[in-house]
Amino acid sequence: MSTKATITNRGAVILGKSVACDAFDESQPLRIVTHAHADHMIGLQQSLRTCEKVLMTKATKDLIDVMRSPLFLMGGYVETMDYGKTVQYGEESITLFPADHILGAAQVLVEDAEGARIVYTGDFRLEGTPVLDADILVMEATYGSPSCRRPFNRDVKEMLVSLVEEGLKHGSVYVFGYHGKLQEVMQILHEAGLKAPFLAPEKVFQVSKICEKHGMRIGRVYRLEEKEFRSMLERNHPCVAFYHMGSRGKVGRGCFCIYVSGWEFDVPCREIADKEYVIALSDHSDFDGLMEYVRRSKPRLVITDNFRIGYAETLARQIQRRFNISALALPKR
Repeated sequence: MSTKATITNRGAVILGKSVACDAFDESQPLRIVTHAHADHMIGLQQSLRTCEKVLMTKATKDLIDVMRSPLFLMGGYVETMDYGKTVQYGEESITLFPADHILGAAQVLVEDAEGARIVYTGDFRLEGTPVLDADILVMEATYGSPSCRRPFNRDVKEMLVSLVEEGLKHGSVYVFGYHGKLQEVMQILHEAGLKAPFLAPEKVFQVSKICEKHGMRIGRVYRLEEKEFRSMLERNHPCVAFYHMGSRGKVGRGCFCIYVSGWEFDVPCREIADKEYVIALSDHSDFDGLMEYVRRSKPRLVITDNFRIGYAETLARQIQRRFNISALALPKR
């Protein structure tokens, strides 16, 4: 069974005879990028040079063009796939399905000559992710420990909106998060009818434009590179500035700051300093969501991703104990 799927020491998720997902592997002719986060684009330049094809959704390609550069994917043959469309390669068929994570994120289904269904979830949040029936299930384990449970999913959005509204009474609000998550925050605020202008530095602005092109409703976003908008921040006018988490501590010092993070399980919102807050908005399933996916998918074998950050070994033990299904964390540490 497990010969049909594994995870290498370099983080490549191997499915069937031909597919490597989310990291480079010289033995597989096809490379799939499940989404545009760095820990799932490992060795992508090598894959472009040596693989027959690199597959991804159109939205993921558009995001990589913006986040890296339009030249980044020029080094090889990239094929974009729609959700639900199947590609044949040899005796295997490959289909991408939606994953609720960031824009363009996909789950991968490989069906082999014997009819085995090999599924890789990629990163996902259970709410908006279709659960695929699997014989072998390879899954993320970011929050794969029983200590990672969020009892408060519903309240987070309301709390985020009211926190931003509170901050705007005093002037500018800075929101820090990762690409994809920032645009989700824009969408939440926009749908709540927030009127203050949204400002963003160039890269966040470009990612926002891609999200909008692919159907996210995020309202008007203005470039911080333009003087009139930068001066709004300088004069502490009521506006919301969206920055990548990497800018934390470099901008917005002494101002009203909100950090959007998934590593929060006790409360939806926590004040960490004067005018500094952490909001528990995650784009990964918590422990219960991961277990629920396994329950509904009914696999015979589960492989948990022990290469990327998370609780793969704990999750494998819990799956084995609760469902009496073979489960192992790979690669072995």
